[in-house]
Amino acid sequence: MCGRLNVIDDPGVRELCDQLDIALWPAQGQLFSRFIRAAQPVSVVRQIQGKRCMQNAIWWLLLEPTIEGFKPSRFASFNTRFDKLDVPSSAGFHAYRHSRCIIPVKGFGETEYQNGKPVHYYDLEAAPGEALALGGLCREWHHHGTGQHMLSCSVITLPPHPKLVDIHVKSMPLILPQQDDTLSLWLDESVTSTDIFSDLLAPQIPAKLIVTPIDKPASYQPIADPFLVEED
Repeated sequence: MCGRLNVIDDPGVRELCDQLDIALWPAQGQLFSRFIRAAQPVSVVRQIQGKRCMQNAIWWLLLEPTIEGFKPSRFASFNTRFDKLDVPSSAGFHAYRHSRCIIPVKGFGETEYQNGKPVHYYDLEAAPGEALALGGLCREWHHHGTGQHMLSCSVITLPPHPKLVDIHVKSMPLILPQQDDTLSLWLDESVTSTDIFSDLLAPQIPAKLIVTPIDKPASYQPIADPFLVEED
Protein backbone atom coordinates (compact mmCIF):
# COMPACT_ATOMS: atom_id res chain seq x y z
CA MET A 1 0.00 0.00 0.00
CA CYS A 2 1.26 3.44 -0.86
CA GLY A 3 1.31 6.41 1.44
CA ARG A 4 -1.86 8.35 0.73
CA LEU A 5 -5.32 8.32 2.26
CA ASN A 6 -8.62 9.90 1.23
CA VAL A 7 -10.52 11.19 4.30
CA ILE A 8 -13.08 13.56 2.82
CA ASP A 9 -16.04 14.86 4.81
CA ASP A 10 -18.37 12.22 3.40
CA PRO A 11 -21.68 10.76 4.67
CA GLY A 12 -20.14 7.30 4.63
CA VAL A 13 -17.20 8.40 6.79
CA ARG A 14 -19.56 10.07 9.23
CA GLU A 15 -21.80 7.00 9.37
CA LEU A 16 -18.79 4.80 10.14
CA CYS A 17 -17.83 7.16 12.96
CA ASP A 18 -21.39 6.93 14.28
CA GLN A 19 -21.18 3.14 14.09
CA LEU A 20 -18.00 3.27 16.15
CA ASP A 21 -19.94 5.27 18.76
CA ILE A 22 -17.34 7.97 19.22
CA ALA A 23 -17.29 11.71 19.68
CA LEU A 24 -16.95 12.76 16.04
CA TRP A 25 -14.88 15.85 16.67
CA PRO A 26 -11.65 15.32 18.65
CA ALA A 27 -10.24 18.17 20.72
CA GLN A 28 -7.78 18.95 17.91
CA GLY A 29 -10.50 18.85 15.23
CA GLN A 30 -11.12 15.90 12.94
CA LEU A 31 -8.87 15.96 9.90
CA PHE A 32 -10.56 15.88 6.50
CA SER A 33 -8.47 15.90 3.34
CA ARG A 34 -8.65 14.39 -0.12
CA PHE A 35 -4.94 13.62 0.00
CA ILE A 36 -3.24 12.77 3.31
CA ARG A 37 0.38 11.79 2.83
CA ALA A 38 2.51 9.52 4.98
CA ALA A 39 4.06 11.44 7.92
CA GLN A 40 1.09 13.85 8.04
CA PRO A 41 -1.56 13.89 10.79
CA VAL A 42 -4.61 11.66 10.40
CA SER A 43 -7.59 11.03 12.70
CA VAL A 44 -7.76 7.59 14.33
CA VAL A 45 -10.27 5.87 16.61
CA ARG A 46 -8.98 4.23 19.79
CA GLN A 47 -10.36 2.77 22.98
CA ILE A 48 -8.81 4.01 26.21
CA GLN A 49 -9.91 2.62 29.56
CA GLY A 50 -13.06 1.27 27.98
CA LYS A 51 -14.04 4.51 26.23
CA ARG A 52 -13.76 5.13 22.51
CA CYS A 53 -12.36 8.39 21.25
CA MET A 54 -10.99 10.01 18.13
CA GLN A 55 -7.50 11.47 18.24
CA ASN A 56 -5.12 12.90 15.68
CA ALA A 57 -1.90 10.97 15.10
CA ILE A 58 1.17 11.26 12.90
CA TRP A 59 0.90 8.64 10.17
CA TRP A 60 4.36 7.20 10.88
CA LEU A 61 4.60 4.73 13.75
CA LEU A 62 8.23 5.38 14.74
CA LEU A 63 9.17 8.88 15.88
CA GLU A 64 12.53 10.32 16.89
CA PRO A 65 13.06 13.05 19.49
CA THR A 66 14.52 16.40 18.49
CA ILE A 67 15.36 19.37 20.67
CA GLU A 68 11.92 20.85 20.08
CA GLY A 69 9.77 17.72 19.90
CA PHE A 70 9.47 14.72 17.58
CA LYS A 71 9.99 13.95 13.92
CA PRO A 72 9.29 10.83 11.83
CA SER A 73 12.03 8.22 12.15
CA ARG A 74 14.38 7.63 9.25
CA PHE A 75 12.92 4.13 9.13
CA ALA A 76 9.73 4.02 7.05
CA SER A 77 6.88 3.00 9.34
CA PHE A 78 3.64 4.44 7.93
CA ASN A 79 2.73 0.82 7.17
CA THR A 80 3.27 -2.25 9.34
CA ARG A 81 3.56 -5.53 7.46
CA PHE A 82 1.36 -8.39 8.65
CA ASP A 83 4.33 -10.76 8.90
CA LYS A 84 6.08 -8.46 11.38
CA LEU A 85 3.23 -8.36 13.89
CA ASP A 86 4.45 -11.42 15.78
CA VAL A 87 8.15 -10.52 15.70
CA PRO A 88 9.00 -9.36 19.25
CA SER A 89 11.67 -6.91 18.07
CA SER A 90 9.41 -5.23 15.50
CA ALA A 91 7.92 -1.75 15.95
CA GLY A 92 4.35 -3.06 15.85
CA PHE A 93 4.62 -6.10 18.14
CA HIS A 94 3.49 -4.41 21.37
CA ALA A 95 1.04 -2.07 19.64
CA TYR A 96 -0.69 -5.01 17.93
CA ARG A 97 -1.48 -6.41 21.34
CA HIS A 98 -2.20 -3.27 23.33
CA SER A 99 -2.98 -0.24 21.13
CA ARG A 100 -4.82 -1.13 17.96
CA CYS A 101 -6.76 1.60 16.21
CA ILE A 102 -9.13 2.14 13.29
CA ILE A 103 -8.57 4.76 10.62
CA PRO A 104 -11.91 5.74 9.03
CA VAL A 105 -11.34 6.67 5.39
CA LYS A 106 -13.27 7.13 2.19
CA GLY A 107 -10.46 5.47 0.28
CA PHE A 108 -6.75 5.15 -0.38
CA GLY A 109 -4.31 5.45 -3.24
CA GLU A 110 -1.92 3.03 -4.87
CA THR A 111 1.09 3.64 -7.08
CA GLU A 112 2.78 0.88 -9.04
CA TYR A 113 6.50 1.17 -9.70
CA GLN A 114 8.84 -0.46 -12.19
CA ASN A 115 12.59 0.04 -11.90
CA GLY A 116 11.97 2.68 -9.27
CA LYS A 117 9.67 4.78 -11.45
CA PRO A 118 5.87 5.12 -11.18
CA VAL A 119 4.00 3.49 -14.04
CA HIS A 120 0.42 4.07 -12.93
CA TYR A 121 -1.68 5.62 -10.16
CA TYR A 122 -5.06 4.47 -8.86
CA ASP A 123 -7.59 5.87 -6.42
CA LEU A 124 -9.68 3.27 -4.58
CA GLU A 125 -12.85 4.42 -2.81
CA ALA A 126 -15.73 2.88 -0.90
CA ALA A 127 -19.09 2.85 -2.66
CA PRO A 128 -21.35 5.93 -2.29
CA GLY A 129 -22.65 6.24 1.27
CA GLU A 130 -20.00 3.86 2.60
CA ALA A 131 -16.51 4.14 4.10
CA LEU A 132 -13.56 1.86 4.85
CA ALA A 133 -12.29 0.96 8.32
CA LEU A 134 -8.54 0.45 8.02
CA GLY A 135 -6.92 -1.64 10.72
CA GLY A 136 -4.04 0.22 12.30
CA LEU A 137 -1.68 0.47 15.25
CA CYS A 138 -0.73 3.45 17.36
CA ARG A 139 1.96 4.41 19.86
CA GLU A 140 2.19 7.18 22.44
CA TRP A 141 5.32 9.30 22.81
CA HIS A 142 6.45 11.61 25.63
CA HIS A 143 9.28 14.13 25.19
CA HIS A 144 11.21 14.39 28.45
CA GLY A 145 12.64 17.77 27.55
CA THR A 146 9.56 19.66 26.37
CA GLY A 147 6.87 17.58 28.05
CA GLN A 148 5.19 17.12 24.65
CA HIS A 149 2.89 14.15 24.14
CA MET A 150 2.37 12.79 20.65
CA LEU A 151 0.47 9.93 19.08
CA SER A 152 1.68 8.04 16.03
CA CYS A 153 0.03 5.38 13.89
CA SER A 154 0.48 2.96 11.02
CA VAL A 155 -1.75 0.96 8.69
CA ILE A 156 -1.35 -2.81 8.71
CA THR A 157 -0.64 -4.17 5.23
CA LEU A 158 -1.42 -7.62 3.85
CA PRO A 159 -0.22 -9.59 0.83
CA PRO A 160 -1.81 -8.47 -2.45
CA HIS A 161 -5.32 -9.67 -3.18
CA PRO A 162 -5.78 -11.45 -6.53
CA LYS A 163 -8.42 -8.85 -7.50
CA LEU A 164 -5.98 -5.99 -6.84
CA VAL A 165 -2.66 -7.43 -7.94
CA ASP A 166 -2.72 -5.47 -11.23
CA ILE A 167 -3.19 -2.27 -9.23
CA HIS A 168 -0.48 -2.84 -6.64
CA VAL A 169 1.60 -5.99 -6.78
CA LYS A 170 3.18 -5.82 -3.31
CA SER A 171 0.46 -5.31 -0.72
CA MET A 172 -2.97 -4.03 0.27
CA PRO A 173 -4.23 -2.41 3.48
CA LEU A 174 -6.09 -4.35 6.14
CA ILE A 175 -9.75 -3.40 5.59
CA LEU A 176 -11.83 -4.49 8.57
CA PRO A 177 -15.32 -5.99 8.08
CA GLN A 178 -18.13 -3.81 9.40
CA GLN A 179 -21.01 -6.29 9.40
CA ASP A 180 -20.02 -8.28 12.50
CA ASP A 181 -18.25 -7.64 15.82
CA THR A 182 -14.79 -7.22 14.27
CA LEU A 183 -14.59 -3.46 14.86
CA SER A 184 -15.47 -3.83 18.55
CA LEU A 185 -12.98 -6.64 19.07
CA TRP A 186 -10.26 -4.74 17.24
CA LEU A 187 -10.65 -1.70 19.49
CA ASP A 188 -11.12 -3.68 22.71
CA GLU A 189 -7.97 -3.02 24.74
CA SER A 190 -8.70 -6.03 26.95
CA VAL A 191 -8.13 -8.33 23.95
CA THR A 192 -4.39 -8.92 24.07
CA SER A 193 -4.30 -12.43 22.59
CA THR A 194 -4.10 -11.82 18.86
CA ASP A 195 -5.01 -15.34 17.73
CA ILE A 196 -8.56 -14.05 17.31
CA PHE A 197 -7.35 -11.80 14.50
CA SER A 198 -5.49 -14.45 12.49
CA ASP A 199 -8.19 -14.71 9.81
CA LEU A 200 -8.01 -10.95 9.23
CA LEU A 201 -4.38 -11.19 8.12
CA ALA A 202 -5.24 -13.01 4.90
CA PRO A 203 -5.99 -10.77 1.89
CA GLN A 204 -9.68 -9.96 1.78
CA ILE A 205 -11.97 -7.29 0.39
CA PRO A 206 -14.96 -6.91 2.72
CA ALA A 207 -16.53 -3.98 0.85
CA LYS A 208 -17.03 -2.85 -2.73
CA LEU A 209 -14.22 -0.70 -4.11
CA ILE A 210 -14.52 1.83 -6.92
CA VAL A 211 -11.16 2.02 -8.68
CA THR A 212 -10.20 5.01 -10.81
CA PRO A 213 -6.99 5.36 -12.85
CA ILE A 214 -5.67 8.89 -12.30
CA ASP A 215 -2.97 11.12 -13.75
CA LYS A 216 -1.16 11.76 -10.46
CA PRO A 217 -2.05 11.92 -6.75
CA ALA A 218 -1.84 15.69 -6.38
CA SER A 219 -4.45 16.42 -9.05
CA TYR A 220 -6.30 13.05 -9.11
CA GLN A 221 -7.78 13.63 -12.55
CA PRO A 222 -9.31 10.46 -14.05
CA ILE A 223 -7.55 9.17 -17.16
CA ALA A 224 -9.92 6.23 -17.73
CA ASP A 225 -13.35 5.10 -16.60
CA PRO A 226 -13.64 3.84 -13.02
CA PHE A 227 -14.41 0.19 -12.49
CA LEU A 228 -15.91 -1.81 -9.63
CA VAL A 229 -14.13 -4.44 -7.56
CA GLU A 230 -16.72 -6.57 -5.78
CA GLU A 231 -16.31 -7.62 -2.18
CA ASP A 232 -15.36 -11.21 -1.39
